[in-house]
Amino acid sequence: MSKLPALAYEPLIRLTAFLSVFLAVAAWEVLAPRRPRMLSRAVRWPHNLGLLLLDSVLLRLLAPGAAIAVALAGETHGWGLFNTLALPGQLAVVLAVVLLDLAIYFQHVMFHAVPTLWRLHRVHHTDLEFDVTTGTRFHPIEILVSTGIKCAAVAAIGAPAVAVLVFEVLLSATAMFNHANGRLPGALDRVLRWIVVTPDMHRVHHSVVYNETNSNFGFNLPWWDRLFGTYRAQPAAGHAAMTLGVDRFRCRDDLRLDRLLLQPFRASPGGYAINRRPEPLAREQGEGGRA
Repeated sequence: MSKLPALAYEPLIRLTAFLSVFLAVAAWEVLAPRRPRMLSRAVRWPHNLGLLLLDSVLLRLLAPGAAIAVALAGETHGWGLFNTLALPGQLAVVLAVVLLDLAIYFQHVMFHAVPTLWRLHRVHHTDLEFDVTTGTRFHPIEILVSTGIKCAAVAAIGAPAVAVLVFEVLLSATAMFNHANGRLPGALDRVLRWIVVTPDMHRVHHSVVYNETNSNFGFNLPWWDRLFGTYRAQPAAGHAAMTLGVDRFRCRDDLRLDRLLLQPFRASPGGYAINRRPEPLAREQGEGGRA
């Protein structure tokens, strides 16, 4: 793929991949649900998808193809590590995808550790269900901050434009996959979670229990959680009984689009920042078991 198509067809490639994966995961959730649904799709989906639409329009207006544009500029001007090393094309693509995934892992940890950033990222965690639309539910300001961080990582790595496009498509696809309310056979899940973050692995991260939400930060590759000690295999209460969301936002009205947009400016950062002292295990297990 030449530089021009990577930039010119980026919106079409990403949209086609998004729709294909979204429809496949949504069908999987209907055919083989992992957890019983407590709230209907009509209560949540218009607001989650409305947030996605707003994010997409904002990015197209303010930063269209930003990460790929930075990659193309880096190739032209010799920015970044890989452009300095002059790595073979295919090797540079593979390594760039892996390093960009590592950067997103650290970004995710940072969004939990810094109270101001947690206010933004909290919008993603306050969903009271866990399904394909949860993987698209991010506050517009978080999306813009994340895009800036991603562009900085692309410039520092010297990632090829093709690698950035591959990474963007993978990140979108795996975010929908690992937020799926879809059932996998236990044996298959145990194998897959060495290769990709599975729904059962990531669902732990959406637990209301403090120590569980501060684990399993990976979106695409599962290796970083194991390497940096943030991996947790299962929720204490089990997947069927665990409580999802954030303890300060349990009302159905908080699922509305207007509330989601205003949420970062409401209440305090809450108790989920990593630098908060964890609650005793007995209380955590009790909270995790609440309906």
